Amino acid sequence: MKFRKSWLPAHILVWTYAVLLAVPLYYFLASAFKSNERIFASPLSPPSSFGLGNFRTAFESAGLGPAILNSALVTVFSLALTLGLAIPAAFALARSTGRLASAMEKVFSLGFLIPTFAALFPTFLLSAATGLFHTRAFMVLFLPATAMPLSVVILVQFMRTIPREMEEAARMDGASTFAVLRHIYTPMCMPGIATVLLLNFLSFWNEYLYSLIIIGPDPELRTVQVALPTLKSQIGTDYGVLTAGTILTLVPVWIVYTILQKRMQQALISGAVKM
Repeated sequence: MKFRKSWLPAHILVWTYAVLLAVPLYYFLASAFKSNERIFASPLSPPSSFGLGNFRTAFESAGLGPAILNSALVTVFSLALTLGLAIPAAFALARSTGRLASAMEKVFSLGFLIPTFAALFPTFLLSAATGLFHTRAFMVLFLPATAMPLSVVILVQFMRTIPREMEEAARMDGASTFAVLRHIYTPMCMPGIATVLLLNFLSFWNEYLYSLIIIGPDPELRTVQVALPTLKSQIGTDYGVLTAGTILTLVPVWIVYTILQKRMQQALISGAVKM
């Protein structure tokens, strides 16, 4: 009984926080099925019907079909390039013990100190100089560069926990460096890789500023975050349609999180145990 009473304030705080999260989420979801008049007249009332008219209008008005496809292409190729660069880099740093490796790891860590907007003008000049301005290809090359510091730091910490004896045993069996990376380090670091995938997916999918400047508002090339604000109007915004469009852009995020959440939980638990 004493144990339960001692935990009562914690339960109250947790449930209060849950309610604070649930109410805006309910309002957000309910608004997607309402008209503007209904939203302002009774914001917390349940929708009278669950028709998909707002979703259809949002999808057609903002051209979300091509925009979602563009975001998916940029995100998938950027993630593939990020992992293709970060995993070997982390592998090399985790296995090295010299001063040069320590200095290189600190260089990756310095990437956290560069504000996103600080690199906007140089990035614009670089895209123009390479002839990749207003293309998705430049974003595929640029986004992994922004993700490398966090990705390498996370993966290095996971790879350092792998016993060297496993690598030595593989070497005795004739395994090459690439085979050691592929068959030992990569499978054992899957929670860390899943964490990197999820964090970078959220960052790449929700990226707005550089997508707007580099790719531009062209309906055939723009990403979903650039297309979504076109649902706003100077005359009057239909908030039901805007909310429905926002939900459509969140569906891929929910799918990816559902797939990777167990791996990420494993990463958090293993990190807590190591600490």
